[in-house]
Amino acid sequence: MFRLAHISDVHLGPLPDVSYRDLASKRMVGYINWQRNRRKHLHDGVIDTITADIKAAGVDHLAVTGDLVNLALDGEIELAKLWLETLGSPQDVSVVPGNHDAYVPGAFDKACRSWGPWMRGDDNTHTVNRDAFPYMRVRGPVALIGVTSARATAPFMANGFFRERQTARLGQRLQEAAGRKLFRVVMIHHPPIRDAVPQHKRLFGIGKFQRTIARHGADLVLHGHSHIPSLNWIPGADGRKVPVVGVAATGQAPDGKHPPAQYNLFEIGGGPGDWSIKLTRRGLTGLALPPSNLETIQLVESAQPELAAT
Repeated sequence: MFRLAHISDVHLGPLPDVSYRDLASKRMVGYINWQRNRRKHLHDGVIDTITADIKAAGVDHLAVTGDLVNLALDGEIELAKLWLETLGSPQDVSVVPGNHDAYVPGAFDKACRSWGPWMRGDDNTHTVNRDAFPYMRVRGPVALIGVTSARATAPFMANGFFRERQTARLGQRLQEAAGRKLFRVVMIHHPPIRDAVPQHKRLFGIGKFQRTIARHGADLVLHGHSHIPSLNWIPGADGRKVPVVGVAATGQAPDGKHPPAQYNLFEIGGGPGDWSIKLTRRGLTGLALPPSNLETIQLVESAQPELAAT
């Protein structure tokens, strides 16, 4: 049994000192949003509680699907690197960037340089950049395939992008993993599901992504961005359905408009042609600490998966 944990939308705080020059960009909008909203509901103490519970669970690997930072300031990117070092070694933690990690032009490249060890495929010993995605890492029976949807956008926009170049490379990664009879997990920040988020936050290229999965197959898709624990299904190869799973923001306190912090815990068993997946959501309930089981879902190929009480 392989145990995989999944978190997203960490939004580490507090913000470092910000200069007027830093705010002479889209960051002004994000800074106002942080001061008015996010800093009240996203807390480091909550993040620490969630990550401590993950470590206590003894997972085999941790997937982080983006938005480690808020405004992609240089100080934030460096802080996130230090946080990743406390979270786990690059061998045990895989990261894909989110839109906040690429908040302004140039930020994506800085994040890649700083967090590269956690975003480097097994076959890539070179500098991590946009052309390195999707990367693939093999851990036990599982292939973790990291896609980037992150790109700097205009103020008030938080869209993601999945274009032709990644489409071809993702197909190649999926085919390689299938040939090796591995359980294939695709990680992406923006949900590859229509109407999952408002239009100004949606992923451009949902059709390309879903057609790639339908053609080559996958076993599980993980995403963040919506700050909502969700479960959807998209067509896979040979008529199979592929679960697409979102998660609440890692630092979300119980008093916000979004569900309080959670993480997904997957138990992957079986083998090629007969994989089994059990998803347990662990998170905060009200002010109760530490996190508790919220629900357990036996993922099967059905639009209405059976819920098992915990």
